[in-house]
Amino acid sequence: MSGGWLALVVGVAGGLGAVCRYLADGAVGDRTSGVFPFGTLTVNAVGSLVLGIVTGLVLHHGVPPEWRLTVGVGFCGGLTTWSTASFETVRLAEEGALGHALSYALAGLVVSCAAGAVGLGLALI
Repeated sequence: MSGGWLALVVGVAGGLGAVCRYLADGAVGDRTSGVFPFGTLTVNAVGSLVLGIVTGLVLHHGVPPEWRLTVGVGFCGGLTTWSTASFETVRLAEEGALGHALSYALAGLVVSCAAGAVGLGLALI
């Protein structure tokens, strides 16, 4: 696939990921309460899981590398949002919820890394 077409496909996939993030964040937010931003944590974990699976498929099962760009850079890039996670961490700290801020920052890192590893492991099966 040529560079121009690939850029277009990655852009469309990114838009789809952003729409999924919006819908998933809203759905999680409707089902949770409190100050802890479970929606962003959820989309970051799901995006990491998907990226792990796609990376494993590309590296170990001969899936074309364009899939990693389309799904990884595009869809997962639109789905996940570390900038929002950073903002939410700072917001929690500014509101005096230091324990929530610290646990949210650590949970985001640990859960996302673990989800990526699980995804990679699933792709190796």
